[in-house]
Amino acid sequence: MIANTFWVPLPPHLALNAGCKSRSQVLVRSISREDPVVLSDSLRVDELPSVGERTRLSYEVIGKKRKEDVSEKLEVLWDDGFGSQSGEDFYKLAVDIIKPDGGPPRWFCPISCGTPLKDSPVLLYLPGLDGTGLGLILHEKALGKVFEVRALHIPVQDRTSLEDLIKFVEESVRLEHASSPKKPIYLVGDSFGGCLALAVAAHNPTIDLVIILVNPATSFEKSQLPTFLFLIESLPNLLYGALSSIFLSTIRGLVDILPKDALIWRLKLLKSAAAYANSHLHSITAEVLVLASYKDKLLPSEDEALRLTGLLKNCSLHFLKGKGHMILLENDRNLLTIIKGSSKYRHTSFHDEVKDHLPPSMSEYKKETEGHWLYHLATSPVMLSTMEDEKIVTGLNGIPKEGPVLFVGNHMLMGLDLLILLLQFLKEKKIILRGLGHPEGLKLDIQSGIPYISIILRVFGMLPVTPINFFKLFSTKSYVLLYPGGAREALHRKGEVHKLFWPEQQEFVRMAAKFGATIVPFGCVGEDDVSEMILDYNDWKKNAAVSDYLEESNEKSLLLRQDKEGEVANQQLHLPLVIPKIPGRFYYLFGKPIKTKGLEKILKDKENANALYLQIKNEVEKNIAYLIKKREEDPYRGFVKRVVYQAKTQTPFDQVPTFEP
Repeated sequence: MIANTFWVPLPPHLALNAGCKSRSQVLVRSISREDPVVLSDSLRVDELPSVGERTRLSYEVIGKKRKEDVSEKLEVLWDDGFGSQSGEDFYKLAVDIIKPDGGPPRWFCPISCGTPLKDSPVLLYLPGLDGTGLGLILHEKALGKVFEVRALHIPVQDRTSLEDLIKFVEESVRLEHASSPKKPIYLVGDSFGGCLALAVAAHNPTIDLVIILVNPATSFEKSQLPTFLFLIESLPNLLYGALSSIFLSTIRGLVDILPKDALIWRLKLLKSAAAYANSHLHSITAEVLVLASYKDKLLPSEDEALRLTGLLKNCSLHFLKGKGHMILLENDRNLLTIIKGSSKYRHTSFHDEVKDHLPPSMSEYKKETEGHWLYHLATSPVMLSTMEDEKIVTGLNGIPKEGPVLFVGNHMLMGLDLLILLLQFLKEKKIILRGLGHPEGLKLDIQSGIPYISIILRVFGMLPVTPINFFKLFSTKSYVLLYPGGAREALHRKGEVHKLFWPEQQEFVRMAAKFGATIVPFGCVGEDDVSEMILDYNDWKKNAAVSDYLEESNEKSLLLRQDKEGEVANQQLHLPLVIPKIPGRFYYLFGKPIKTKGLEKILKDKENANALYLQIKNEVEKNIAYLIKKREEDPYRGFVKRVVYQAKTQTPFDQVPTFEP
């Protein structure tokens, strides 16, 4: 099979570039034994082979690629372009792209997808009832950086049968698998496309597929769509437009895009596709992620997502707060963020927590800082670090410039300190802190859905604390964040503010020395300035009903350090009851870096390792004590004074003056 490439002008709907107003040059690759078929300006493909002959032909329209354009990694806070296009752009382009061209279904890739990273996996987008293939319009630039994106376009007058559509997608999947058998292939199935994706997965159990279902239409029979189909077939053409006004906005959008005969055909196609997919769920072994909106008024997507999660063998779920059925056209969530945060992005047969981690983008950073502006305003973090000469300075200038580095410190209540720390290192140093956290807080196989906080923590660098992850992070010279006190410290009791609960024996010193890592002890304070604990674990245990619930839930949870002695083993998971206070401020102090390079032989001795461990613990306690004392000198520790100062000076929340170190 020979791949041919040539240049032709195409209309802007297949060149979805933000700066593309009229015509745009795109590359068309025909995979065929014959010479390539030149497409005309109007995108007519009358001369293309019939559906039955498409065994050897598929099309993709992709941005121009040059060898020097291909990158091997993304920069920290890279521009993912999310938000540069909107749902309104979808409808504007859809009106143009649905114009009949006489051609069969085909693959295309918008120019805004650009050139992906080297060895990126393929992502095939299967559209909803509209069939345009434009459903990724908000996500094209972001996905195009890390995937070879191709979208399926089904022309408005096309009447390809369900069997042939499934076959067409299958052929593309098998072709990609033959080309790169060790890489996964992603199928993003949107509504109707979700049924197609499930059918293809059922037919190809030996191919490594990652299926992402977006409000999948497998619940067709439980929705209003059968009624709508009956009505639309019964009424005369004259009333077609009027009928849509009494139905949902999604239906109105489809009526604007599709003529009556096309919509009837698509609804019948969907009915068949839903029945076919449901009858084959038992044979699907692919990795599946279901994305569903709570407020889908077209389909019962919330209930359907829970049903699919229970039936499919390898399925996880995440709920979105979308207001409608076409949630990929809402700008609340970035699809790539969800893929990253649910640990679905990979290059091989399994997800590597270190190698497959993609750095946070600028839009992800802004969403978390701007989306939680009140929290950042309330805590107004102060960052202090220690130089080599032991001078304490404001900011993070004392942080080592090269890894591997291990930051070891104390946890505030419920990890209130964590996200601020991750974001501040990104902003000031463009450093990703790879935090090692409790597996329960980063769990992804939750029947009721992956919590958004777990997704965000993973996006910004968190991963489960395991020896192998420790090893991999140090091997790649990462900046690693560790809280030896773990869950016991983060879920401490009344009267235990700023108290350390570390194991008696060292757990990290010799591993750090093996890789010559620099250890930075740090302390943080401020939880007592923003919250007051009302009920702790001991209080909850006094209530019989709550006590039984806590015991049952902890029996099902993964509890760490149960073989250890002392309070560190007392890691019962629970949620303390706290109330907010008129906020003070968070303070962080990073102590003088401790170099272990060249000390591996010395630190192999347990006594020497424990001595260094106790020194680090003592440094953390000294940092905490320093901050507790010095914050009394901060003229802007109080919330009101700080806000007044910011209003007068327009100073960012993290640059409000503090005490003199």
